[in-house]
Amino acid sequence: MIRTQIQLTEEQSEALKQLAAREGKTVAELVRLGVDQLIRSRRVVAPEELRRRALAVVGKFHSGDEDLSAEHDRYAAEAFES
Repeated sequence: MIRTQIQLTEEQSEALKQLAAREGKTVAELVRLGVDQLIRSRRVVAPEELRRRALAVVGKFHSGDEDLSAEHDRYAAEAFES
């Protein structure tokens, strides 16, 4: 791990200490969890990865409708109307 120094407001520090005590964790653990959550929520997925994910599901689902590729707009409109 890399040691990092941060500055918190008094309110943030006190709230973190209370939360850490209540959850039986250290303030550092809570900060790391918060950083992980922020990184996950803001992560940008590369276009290559999006393409790979899209191709991975091709053919895995079946609607049962033989004309879905030709009539997809109509099916979508009907689904949004319900």
